[in-house]
Amino acid sequence: MNREDFFESLDADNPPEDFAPALKVLWHDAQEDWEAAHDIAQDMPDNLGSWLHGYLHLKEGDRWNAAYWYRQANQPFPESGITAEFDRLLEYLLNT
Repeated sequence: MNREDFFESLDADNPPEDFAPALKVLWHDAQEDWEAAHDIAQDMPDNLGSWLHGYLHLKEGDRWNAAYWYRQANQPFPESGITAEFDRLLEYLLNT
């Protein structure tokens, strides 16, 4: 899967079944379904889940909560903006 494939998948009503949970988080986020994205991220008990969780709270404007989750994920707090952070996460997921 590449970036173009991911964005083409957004034309569907649901994420592809073979998407890993982390990619489903970004899929729902791109569909502006914060709750669905958050529900998945909350159930991911690893650093990646914490990173996604932090990103979602950053997007909702809760910087304090986002900072907590970024610390849990051992990731730097993004200062480059939410779009750049989405891109960073997507590139990471597509390359792992």
